[in-house]
Amino acid sequence: MAEKKTVKSIIAGLVGLAIIGGIAYGANFADKPVSGGGGAKSAQTTDAKDNLFPIKTWSKTNCESTPWVVADLKGFFAEEGLKIVYTGDTQPAQQIPSVLNGNNDVGSAHPNTLAVAIAGGAKIKGVVRAGIDPTPDQDPKLRHMFWYVNPQKDGHIHSFKDVNSKEGTVKFSTITKNICADFLAGQIADKQGLDRSKIEWVSMPDVQAVQALKQGLVSVAGVHPPYYKSMEDAGMVKIADSLDAGLGVGGGVGYYYFTTDFIDKNPEIIKKFARAIAKAQKWANDNPEEARKMTEDWIHVPVNATHYYATDTKIVEEEIVPWIQDLEANKVIPQGKVKASDLVIHSFDS
Repeated sequence: MAEKKTVKSIIAGLVGLAIIGGIAYGANFADKPVSGGGGAKSAQTTDAKDNLFPIKTWSKTNCESTPWVVADLKGFFAEEGLKIVYTGDTQPAQQIPSVLNGNNDVGSAHPNTLAVAIAGGAKIKGVVRAGIDPTPDQDPKLRHMFWYVNPQKDGHIHSFKDVNSKEGTVKFSTITKNICADFLAGQIADKQGLDRSKIEWVSMPDVQAVQALKQGLVSVAGVHPPYYKSMEDAGMVKIADSLDAGLGVGGGVGYYYFTTDFIDKNPEIIKKFARAIAKAQKWANDNPEEARKMTEDWIHVPVNATHYYATDTKIVEEEIVPWIQDLEANKVIPQGKVKASDLVIHSFDS
């Protein structure tokens, strides 16, 4: 596989607009936790004002927001004696470092993101599952990702295999490297006969990918459920989804993670967090329309679906293995450097 390439800048005005918007929106949620309380603080002691234990994380202004919003607004965190303190936007590449340095306490990530960090020495563990891919019989709009093309520019492309008809490398959007977008796209490419060396990765948030595809700055854009409607409203055409990766529920699996130090010091808090977030995820699955509306109101973009979620705190290591194998096959991490059990802890399984 050719080395993955990231285009640092596409059009200065578009990137600048996205940055300015992200800063403004992040500032709007910094120090304004839905579950109550003031600004960012240590999550080591219970807040005397409301007797709730504060847990810090970055503002959830993208597709991962739904369980947090539900757990806040439906009181699931408060029922467990917890509140979430939102610290403002944190760029994807800085999210794990922000947990390691204590600016945040918890984050969520896919297995390949965790594996790369842990292979590099990060002392973090996944404690409970977040999103998963729904089974084939469930509503397709709940699938973890869709990939789109612009029919005005690439109307002949109806699958990943058809991308071969374009000369040279072809720009695909991804939020950052070693996440679901490049992993799942790689799996689909392998199955549909598209050489991965033909893919040129362009980093941008999902909300920006809609405009980038419309303007022809990328040829294929992969986005998550809150942005499917934006793509459809823009006239873009779907060519693949995460079911095509052939990984079952593991195609969308992610984990909420804390540092091992936080886990060791606060095992009861982790249990409470796991129960609250799993309850919120079950509620979101059972009440998709209300969850959709809550997500739409939170992230301020049209939403026609949310992710599909794990509804218990069980961790299934077999779901992690393909993500690690892909990293090893593409020489992102050394063979055998990490195994599935290195990414997660089972103390909080139910």
